[in-house]
Amino acid sequence: MNDGQLLRYSRHILLDDIGIDGQERLLASHALVIGAGGLGSSAVLYLASAGVGRITVLDHDDVDATNLQRQIAHTLDRIGRPKAESVREAVRAINPDVQLVPRVQRADTALLDELVPQAGVVLDCCDNFETRQAVNAACVRHARPLVSGAAIRFDGQLSVFDVRTPAQPCYACVFPPTMAFEETRCAVLGVFAPMVGIIGTLQAAEALKLLCGAGTPAAGRLLMLDGRSMEWSEVRVPRDPACPVCGPHRH
Repeated sequence: MNDGQLLRYSRHILLDDIGIDGQERLLASHALVIGAGGLGSSAVLYLASAGVGRITVLDHDDVDATNLQRQIAHTLDRIGRPKAESVREAVRAINPDVQLVPRVQRADTALLDELVPQAGVVLDCCDNFETRQAVNAACVRHARPLVSGAAIRFDGQLSVFDVRTPAQPCYACVFPPTMAFEETRCAVLGVFAPMVGIIGTLQAAEALKLLCGAGTPAAGRLLMLDGRSMEWSEVRVPRDPACPVCGPHRH
């Protein structure tokens, strides 16, 4: 690190769990963020401010006026621009040392198989069940930790899935691909603006812990927040030995 970086990251360096070694690991690390909406906005801004050296952001959508209520990486003058490129401008304004790579594409299997192996951690900040399953399957195939977040109405949830540890579940262990799932979207049901910020920031925290080796990841735990009462609940989630994605009989 140069003198400017030592000053910029001094509050991390003061933490015994991070220190100079941990901060250097962050500077040398690569995070893949799927989705540059509400969750992704907060997650990417904190990853960048904390000094993650390279961040790839995958999102095919454009900034819309209705996004600005909660997607804090975007601004009024970037309406109509691709969200991934808008996030790159936001990151440049905070930390120009970070290399942010925007990919204005859909997260299909072929693209995930290209991008996931390059990353040290993957953050699922998308808003649909099919993409979540595809991202999880790619993380299982390439043995990459996945930080998953979701928010709708006043509710949020967070978990870490890391099948590098044999006893830990993948996303499909908890939410099987075959389950009947009614898609819920912000455009129909609404979302409390700070909820995506709370969950997205927690995703950044879990990703940073994984990248620099600080603390204990929230793997094997599904954390759920009721924003009306601001109460957390937690469910311990074991690995499913019959899981079609991470089990021994997966295809």
